[in-house]
Amino acid sequence: MDTGFGQRYGAATCGRNHRGPRTDGRSVCRLPAEGAVLRVANYCEDARGGVTSVDALSRSALAVLHLNGRFTAELNRLTLAHGLSAAQWQVLNTIGTEPRPVSAVARLLGVTRQSVQRTSDVLVSRKLAAYRDNPAHRRAKLLEATDGGRAVLHGIEPGQAELTRRLCGELGGEDGFRKIIEVLGELSRALCAVAPQARS
Repeated sequence: MDTGFGQRYGAATCGRNHRGPRTDGRSVCRLPAEGAVLRVANYCEDARGGVTSVDALSRSALAVLHLNGRFTAELNRLTLAHGLSAAQWQVLNTIGTEPRPVSAVARLLGVTRQSVQRTSDVLVSRKLAAYRDNPAHRRAKLLEATDGGRAVLHGIEPGQAELTRRLCGELGGEDGFRKIIEVLGELSRALCAVAPQARS
């Protein structure tokens, strides 16, 4: 079963140090203690000029970094069986339905162009992707998935759909999942707005 966004999202397993008790007898992943990271901002001025003690920035950074690690681990679990790392899957998935320049792939993934270039070269050497001329830019070739690359993506989809189904169950359905995605997107856009240097 594909919910429409199962190809892009997942959650990784947690080590036992992050597990805590649940009232239903099952274990649950939990964020590390706040002391595990330095507070990025302890104080900020509010709109009235006063100073309030806040840890919103450090909490959000910790949560996103923790989530990224869990996503990466789970994606590796799903993709390694098909011969791809999580990083290789991300690039291949981005061009699965539409060829793009390497720089565009990097912007979409929020990583450096150099890292995407290295991954793209590996995919091309394995005949999962190919470079072709870009009519809009003579020097910036387009990266496109080959039939073999699309077949690999298709083989990964059942595992992603199952993971999505389980996540939807934890989040109260697809609407709950979509709300989470929207909030993460808003946070990403806000960070790019206030910290342009955070862009790749």
